[in-house]
Amino acid sequence: MALGRRFVVGLIGASVGASLSPPLHEHEADQLGLRYIYQVIDIDVLAMDPRDVGELVRRAADMGFAGVNITYPCKQLVVPHLHALSPDAEALGAVNTVVFSDDGRSVGHNTDWSGFAAGFRRGLPDVPVGQVVLLGAGGAGTAVAYALMSLGARRLTVIDVDPGRAIDLVTLINQAAIPGLDGERGTAEPGRFADLGAHLATADGLVNASPVGMTPRLGVPLPLDLLEERLWVADIVYRPLVTELLHQAKQLGCRTLDGGDMVVFQAAAAFELFTGVRPDAARMLRHFAELTVDAPVA
Repeated sequence: MALGRRFVVGLIGASVGASLSPPLHEHEADQLGLRYIYQVIDIDVLAMDPRDVGELVRRAADMGFAGVNITYPCKQLVVPHLHALSPDAEALGAVNTVVFSDDGRSVGHNTDWSGFAAGFRRGLPDVPVGQVVLLGAGGAGTAVAYALMSLGARRLTVIDVDPGRAIDLVTLINQAAIPGLDGERGTAEPGRFADLGAHLATADGLVNASPVGMTPRLGVPLPLDLLEERLWVADIVYRPLVTELLHQAKQLGCRTLDGGDMVVFQAAAAFELFTGVRPDAARMLRHFAELTVDAPVA
């Protein structure tokens, strides 16, 4: 029974000291009467290379953790070090949640894609998604691409500072042939930053799934003069909650979506995987709002 267990979980990634995952998970566990500790494992503090993520996962399993969350830049690097993957994680080639079984096996899951989809439906429920531009083809970008196709995107243009990574993601998404809400399948294509203006000229919306804008990597991922009022703009960054990209888009009159809902919904799904207990996502959203009360809302 979950109520009789003590859960120790963690977060592996770079510059994660300010993550809101620990208070989100621990507060919800308190509300449910669970004994639950969430430990941050920062590879920068440990002076470890992201490619050492497999060793950290093994150590966590050996120390009796129930599981670990994985974040930037380790979501794809961790995959070869796991015993098994959920169907979604296997299709995406990226993992943000690892669950350790009693027999020592590690199973990778991806709750990022469903977290983004749930947040998108809540925050931008009626916007068109026929043509979308996605900036960033890393682990988070992969999950967002999967989510956008499931939400009904007909054409997804993927742009990354590493063109090869964008091509790899496009290949993955097209091979997965993800059906949208109406059962139809869209297509993905790689794009170039040099052509970003042309891509946005025919797009319905833009998603930033790169770390640009995240503390301490403040800034914007594209020239702001390319934004137009008719575009909706989403950013998966949540520290700060309102990035400069979202602030400027809001000033133009764009509908915007910050990264808060994705954080909460992916956390709720991970919490259930770790504990077997379904959390109250609405309560977690309220707690997230309390944690970010000093941040302006996009």
